[in-house]
Amino acid sequence: MVAATYHQRSFDELGTPLREATFCVLDLETTGGSRHDDTITEIGVVKVRGGECLGRFHTLVNPGRAIPPQITVLTGLTDAVVATAPRIEAVLGSLIDFLGDAVFVAHNAAFDLGFLRAALARDGRAEYRPTVVDTAALARRLLRDEVPNCRLSTLASRLRLDHQPAHRALDDALATTDLLHLLIERATGHGVIGVDDLVSLAKLAGHPQAAKLSMTARLPRSPGVYLFHGAADEVLYVGKATNLRQRVRSYFGTDDRRRVGPMLREMQRVRHLELPDPLSAEVVETRLIARLLPRYNRAGTRSSKYCYVRLDAGAAWPRLSIVNEPSTAVGARGDVYLGPLPSRAQAALVIEAIQSALPLRRCATRLAANHTPALGAAPCSAAQLGVAMCPCVGQADPQVYAAAVASAARALSHDPSGVVAPLTAKMMSLAGQQRFEEAALVRDRIAALEGAARRHQLTSALRQAGSVELRRGDTRWVIDQGRLVDVAIAIAGSSGSIGRALPVDPPDAPEPGRPLGRQHIDEALCLAKFCDRHAERLVVVSISGEWRFPLPGGAG
Repeated sequence: MVAATYHQRSFDELGTPLREATFCVLDLETTGGSRHDDTITEIGVVKVRGGECLGRFHTLVNPGRAIPPQITVLTGLTDAVVATAPRIEAVLGSLIDFLGDAVFVAHNAAFDLGFLRAALARDGRAEYRPTVVDTAALARRLLRDEVPNCRLSTLASRLRLDHQPAHRALDDALATTDLLHLLIERATGHGVIGVDDLVSLAKLAGHPQAAKLSMTARLPRSPGVYLFHGAADEVLYVGKATNLRQRVRSYFGTDDRRRVGPMLREMQRVRHLELPDPLSAEVVETRLIARLLPRYNRAGTRSSKYCYVRLDAGAAWPRLSIVNEPSTAVGARGDVYLGPLPSRAQAALVIEAIQSALPLRRCATRLAANHTPALGAAPCSAAQLGVAMCPCVGQADPQVYAAAVASAARALSHDPSGVVAPLTAKMMSLAGQQRFEEAALVRDRIAALEGAARRHQLTSALRQAGSVELRRGDTRWVIDQGRLVDVAIAIAGSSGSIGRALPVDPPDAPEPGRPLGRQHIDEALCLAKFCDRHAERLVVVSISGEWRFPLPGGAG
């Protein structure tokens, strides 16, 4: 059945003064992020006019399928909670009546509106085409210099809104309503008096630094690296692009990152390095960032902060620790390392993941193989809780401990599944007990371990290839020990090619048999991801080692 077409507001109606306009602020919870494959689990709407609440609409929705565990962890909604709720088909009529011809408001409106339209289409109803105000887009226009990002949770916290989002539909709709009122107040300072002004504000093409667009006039429409220079000709920022002209010009319109505005104000010159392909552009970007340390590149690109997770497997009672560099001591040659990792916080999550699944000791005491416990020594707190063995006081079976060490070494070196499996079971158990914060912590530990292991698998596979020459189409790359050392482009109508020396030399080759150095990881990871992602289209011309791409589990 197809219902009558919903009311479409006229152009004249769009000029309604803000104080007279009716807004319906909507938030949806869903089983996932795909409007085609996922469904709605909860609807929350707040109707307001002139700053006053006119009504609320709230209902749970039975999605007709199991709610994924990660959604349960995020929202607290379970299959049992929505089991007796109405199906979306029974809700749509009342919802559309409640929305009426009000201005549709949502945070990242494309998501909520997309799900609503998909539900209407599946039920055979007419398309819903309201006037739309996206509070996320407005916040990026009006608040981007005041907040680190424009997520609803960040805005609600930083701006001290009366309502705080909680990944529940009505709570999030109330928080979005508070945000809408604040944004309207801010927008009036930009000459906004009507709904049409508010809708167009987020789409304004003007930019305070538009005069600097002239710096982009000579940029080519080809791959390369761009460098923004300041007043003293210092490099402020280094970036890569598949189309240099298009990418640099986007900073003056569509790029809404918080630090872009101050950077453009400081920028006095744009320099570029044209490169033969996007891969070499990404590699050169990585090298330049490492050497120049531009002030506006993200902190995560600072290799000096990288670290390793270490298992001192050669010790009498091995333990996990975070170290800045792999040890060169003779007695440490059997140690197992994972990394380099981007931060000590990430490394700590990896260690917590392994220690949550394996009873390794957590104290830093140096122990000899023939360690004799001190008289009256008490076990550490972890041992008292039953989550770790304590050889310090003799409460550890050497064989059992050795088995735990072997499992930890396996997780660090190539296969984390033995640790991930019990942690996943624990996360599901906690979620089933509605201990969602604890479940989320376990989830973060799993993600950290799996991510670190994937990085290690990718870079290890690249190192095992040794020196390899690859070809795709007209382009050839030579990769040696995880470094791009040569790029060549075939000459049209000829059997020859043009070699393109990269404008920045690669780092020294990593030491064989040693963990990858901090100065190598970013380039090696870039190249490994490329090989993994495009393995089916790459031709291996020559290789000194073993080609293992693509790796199981998809591109990293």
